[in-house]
Amino acid sequence: MTAVLDVDRTRALNDILRRSLSGGLLMLTAGVIAFGRECRQTILDALAASDDSTPDNDPRGEHDFGALEVAGERVFSKIDDYDRAMTGHSPDPADSSSTTRMLTVMLAGEY
Repeated sequence: MTAVLDVDRTRALNDILRRSLSGGLLMLTAGVIAFGRECRQTILDALAASDDSTPDNDPRGEHDFGALEVAGERVFSKIDDYDRAMTGHSPDPADSSSTTRMLTVMLAGEY
């Protein structure tokens, strides 16, 4: 039962980051930055509103990947869980005290 609760907690923390940009870091790639402020905000708003997780794109149920179309561009998002020093993977992604979350937003062509 603990593993299910850990996935639920990880998913909740990932959703908070994706929806509110709190609880982690945001990394925008050069392609996303090049769109300009208004388009970047449109991308972030669409990402916050999206809930397109399926077993195909989210096999662990953690809501750590997203793909959407914005302004005619395919945009990916990915949340990675690092240890607090950001030197490796988090020992426990469900524990925010030992995890630094990073949301990366990129154009599909930059993947």
